[in-house]
Amino acid sequence: EVPMKKLTPGMHIRVVSPSSSIERLGGFEANLAAKERLEKLGFTVSFSEHYLENDILGSASIESRVADIHAAFSDDSVDAILATIGGFNCNELLPYLDFELIARNPKIFCGYSDTTALLNAIYSKTGMKTYMGPSYSSFKMDALQDYQTESWLKAVSQTSYELTPSEKWGSNAWYLPDAPLTFHETEWKVYNHGKAQATVIGGNLSTFSLLRGTPYAPTDENYVLFVEEAEEDDYVEFDRNLAALLQAYPNPQALLIGRFPKECQMTEELLLYILDKHPILKQIPVLYDLDFAHTQPLFTITIGAQVTVDTEKISIKIDE
Repeated sequence: EVPMKKLTPGMHIRVVSPSSSIERLGGFEANLAAKERLEKLGFTVSFSEHYLENDILGSASIESRVADIHAAFSDDSVDAILATIGGFNCNELLPYLDFELIARNPKIFCGYSDTTALLNAIYSKTGMKTYMGPSYSSFKMDALQDYQTESWLKAVSQTSYELTPSEKWGSNAWYLPDAPLTFHETEWKVYNHGKAQATVIGGNLSTFSLLRGTPYAPTDENYVLFVEEAEEDDYVEFDRNLAALLQAYPNPQALLIGRFPKECQMTEELLLYILDKHPILKQIPVLYDLDFAHTQPLFTITIGAQVTVDTEKISIKIDE
């Protein structure tokens, strides 16, 4: 097994679009602040060959996206790969990916949201750990970026790191110029106390669900589920997706739930009512309102790593 290089300043990051194109975010120029921030951190940034392709679905052809992923993995000068943003269609790439090529060239691959399908499939098919954290466009965000960048750097540069709560969080359209920004005090909350240690799988709940019944779903016997929902999935979607998840993965060692964007219309009362339905969740550690994914800022986790959870200390430690 080839060891994966951790990221150090001076290394080369390739940006690819496994789902939506940069056009869905206002175009290439509108996102150059992300490139500048990554360069200030000491990295070189390049873009995939078909980067500017943009089709009727705000994405690109399967052929182009697969070619760009293969090129990023096979190029020895590329040290890490960042997804532009999420979207809704990277799962359609899975039958066409050369997982042997990916396994032979292990690299940090990071993104969130729809990239969940790719991150878990790569881990499942190759054993290579992947990273759920900021995408390229996330680095354009100014407010709360320090926490987000620090958490990402810990995950991509160290083999062991702690997840800690941010000071403040928001559910804002931060990517729009002049968006009104509202912030709240961060508080990670305990639904059920306990301790656990197992493998990290999961991510965006509705996207992770797309892998069920396919050859690309993780098959670990001991796992901790990290889950969160995007703006377009309301509390009804969370309710039904969680039930299906616990049918496919009935023995989680812990369940860690990201904060819900305001668009989900999830209240604490609704969430607790939904969690109360499932007896397993009274037997394992369950945390919610974590700095995970579709609110800002977001922490980075390693899919396929070992996580140790202790709710008494509100401690989450990841060891690769």
